[in-house]
Amino acid sequence: MSTSFRGASKRNQNVMPVHPVVDLASPFGDPGPNFPDSELRETAYEILLAACRSSGPKPLTFISQSERGGRDRSSAGMLQRSLTSSASLQRSLTSTAASKVKRALGLKTASSRSKRAGTTTGELVRVQMRISEQCDSRIRRALLRIAAGQLGRRMESVVLPLELIQLFKSLDFPSQQEYEAWLRRNLKVLEAGLLLYPHFPLNKGDTSSQQLRRIIRGALENPMDIGKNGESMQTFRSVVMSLACRSPDGSVPETCHWADGFPLNLWIYQTLLEACFDIHAETSVIEEVDEVLELIKKTWAMLGINEMLHNICFSWVLFHRYVVTGEVEIDLVFASSNLLEEVEKDTDATKDPLNSKTLSSILSLMLSWAEKRLLAYHDTFHDGNIEAMESIISLAALSATILEEDISHEYNWKKKEADVACNRVENYIRSSLRAAFAQKLENLDRSKHLSRKQNKAFPSLAVLARDITELACKEKVIFSPKLKRWNPLAAGVAVATLHVCYGNELKQYVRGISELTPDAIEVMVAADKLEKDLVQIAVEDSVESEDGGISIIQEMQPYEAEAVIASLVKSWIKTRVDRLGEQVDRKLQQETWNPQANKEGFALSAVEVLRVVDDTLEAFFLLPIPMHAVLLPELMSGLDKSLQQYILKAKSGCGNRITFIPTMPALTRCSTKSKHSVFRKKEKSQGTQRRKANVGTTNGSNSFDVPQMCVRINTLQRIRLEVGVFEKRIVANLSSSKSTNDDDIANGVNLKFKLSTAAAVEGIHQLCECTGYKVVFHDLRHVLWDGLYVGQVPSARIEPFLQELEQYLEIISSTLHDKVRTRAIVEVMQASFDGFLLVLLAGGSSRAFSLQDSVMIQEDFKFLTDLFWSNGDGLPAELIEKHSATARGVLPLFHADTKHVIEQFSQLTMEMYGSSAKSRLPLPPPADQWSPREPNTLLRVLCYRNDEAAAKFLKKNYNLPTKV
Repeated sequence: MSTSFRGASKRNQNVMPVHPVVDLASPFGDPGPNFPDSELRETAYEILLAACRSSGPKPLTFISQSERGGRDRSSAGMLQRSLTSSASLQRSLTSTAASKVKRALGLKTASSRSKRAGTTTGELVRVQMRISEQCDSRIRRALLRIAAGQLGRRMESVVLPLELIQLFKSLDFPSQQEYEAWLRRNLKVLEAGLLLYPHFPLNKGDTSSQQLRRIIRGALENPMDIGKNGESMQTFRSVVMSLACRSPDGSVPETCHWADGFPLNLWIYQTLLEACFDIHAETSVIEEVDEVLELIKKTWAMLGINEMLHNICFSWVLFHRYVVTGEVEIDLVFASSNLLEEVEKDTDATKDPLNSKTLSSILSLMLSWAEKRLLAYHDTFHDGNIEAMESIISLAALSATILEEDISHEYNWKKKEADVACNRVENYIRSSLRAAFAQKLENLDRSKHLSRKQNKAFPSLAVLARDITELACKEKVIFSPKLKRWNPLAAGVAVATLHVCYGNELKQYVRGISELTPDAIEVMVAADKLEKDLVQIAVEDSVESEDGGISIIQEMQPYEAEAVIASLVKSWIKTRVDRLGEQVDRKLQQETWNPQANKEGFALSAVEVLRVVDDTLEAFFLLPIPMHAVLLPELMSGLDKSLQQYILKAKSGCGNRITFIPTMPALTRCSTKSKHSVFRKKEKSQGTQRRKANVGTTNGSNSFDVPQMCVRINTLQRIRLEVGVFEKRIVANLSSSKSTNDDDIANGVNLKFKLSTAAAVEGIHQLCECTGYKVVFHDLRHVLWDGLYVGQVPSARIEPFLQELEQYLEIISSTLHDKVRTRAIVEVMQASFDGFLLVLLAGGSSRAFSLQDSVMIQEDFKFLTDLFWSNGDGLPAELIEKHSATARGVLPLFHADTKHVIEQFSQLTMEMYGSSAKSRLPLPPPADQWSPREPNTLLRVLCYRNDEAAAKFLKKNYNLPTKV
């Protein structure tokens, strides 16, 4: 018998039931009210005594009450019996070895001292079966008389109830009622054994069965009639023996079949086996079980029992006792499983129809009972009784395996056994965890659980995720190590089941999400953590499996919680960015660019926009998500574009340097008489209007005045500075984020507001340039383009321009941020230098310069540069020198000899055009930049030279008009 698994080390010793006491339907059918337990015990005891007599060579002897009168006190008052023919029945129970049966079955064994010293096996059985001494004495007397009349024939050839009915009269009992009850019992035994459950089926035309049925019915109605006359008794005997001595081939058998019909024989045999349990400790098998079973097995011939049926019945008895005593002593289930292992080995015996029917009935009941617990084992088992679960699984796996056995045995039995057990255990795991999950779901806060259908219970799923993690860990620690005996992937199957269960709930929830909320993030983060925990358990559990756990992992369809979170956050980002874009448009429409709006001198609209950006970044890093670094670029890109849009719109309409530079007038040659002429007032006014029409137009509102332009420049500078602050704060937030690694921080190039920074730099440059050229060419047009050197140089010098320009420089200096002030003033200086040269080289027909004027021109230019140097308090000298280089290169041409200028022009033109310029000098194209080495610059000097030589040269080569 298998002893491969020992589970007795941690068995529950508590005698109190651990579960409500329930009974199980008998696999052999219910004897019903016709055979109460007491009557079955008496019948079984009679058969046991008869079987023990039949198995020995010597006759029974009986010691009467009077012969025992002088015995010692220890035996006084007891019927002494001597069944010398059966040494086992009379054997003393002292000093025998520990039970081999209990050891083989895995039952707890005790020392030999616990056996009942001085008590015979027969006496122990009597006590165990609750048979009175009086009844025992009466049976033994009858057996002696039967044996004496059989002339050595075996008891198997005797119909015991028939012999007892014929032997006993009412006088052999204490009362008539007791006799009648005894008689009815034996009549019912005959009826059951010969009519209801015969060993061989009755023939429909057999008159003996009909006759016996009438006799028993009459005897049950009037028990006294059966033994009143010998003739009726003889008829009764004849009919009984006729039915008991039948055989399939019609021959006379050596054995009478009256107690070996199914299920009567198993009812009786189960009753005998129950004598193995201590009547004082109903969960314990007696230490003398070896000797008792030795006696019980002697009934096999009379009851038609074999080794297979014995193991089946004993397994059921042990299992049944465990159940009806409150599932206290798990040893009984363990022993029952070991007996089933013996049944499993005897494959030939299972082919017998009776064995197969009995086995199937018992195993079905066992399996049904076990699976009620195993299909929801979390409700029944815990770390305190996990050994019981292991034994019950073993019982269920064996039962299922035997029930599914293919009679043909055409494949590897061991493999099938493993497959059946593995599949069953997988089913238990999945079923129990589904039930446990449902219970966890039900145990959530009731109000939240009900509102979950309206998408108001998001935190409930987060709580559920934590509960499922705890459940998975409990499964891994407590149950999976035991379940792996039958299913190597027990933990993997468990977490895969939980993963699917939670995933179903999560899918319903995700379908209802429309926007990002703290509750939604909490749920998705909890789901992501749960999934990672479950996958980790599955991976660890599958290390040694054949496929590495691939099948289990594939079953766990990803929650894609991070993708859901990412999608929600992206939607959140889009909403915030769109809202910011709308705010940019709205605020800019309301913006007046008032320099008095705040002391810093930048736009209030920028304050609001930067505040929104700051709030958005802060809110983003407060989101409890695990992928800040992944989603940050998208947020930064959106914010960057919004800031870029603000910058582009803030500078739109301001124009550029080309917008304000006057249109270059057509080339003319100067009239020598024009020097002394004076413009008429009307003509000058018309020229001024004509030139103003050529100036690029700007927005007609005062939002583009110099103070407002300075506010725009300050605003872009403020945005540029704040963007840098944002970038540093982002790096700091990423450093403190648990979801960020060092690579994310190191890759700082992706943490820049590139578009807005570049736009701010470009915008500041454009606005500074625009401001400078607007001041010089638009705001000061009347003193520069329309006034400087118009008519006569001595009477139209640069002083008026310098006076008004200084006022603008003061406005710019007081309004602009110190970081951009120098740049703006440099642009004003550059525009002033460009304007000065434009007056000299393209000032139109109202201007002409003689060699004598060059001194005043040079002096005026020095006045202009001194304004920006401001005795060292203005711009650095090297900066002034750098930007005045072009003007300083051109001014020497105005005091150069005309002939020299003509020669230099001719030479440069010839170099430019080659041989094509020999016959006639071509007109050079406009210059990109004024230069003393550039033909167009030299030509313009000649055009504005007020002398005869210049006029003749221009007339000869270009025939230019003297006036346009």
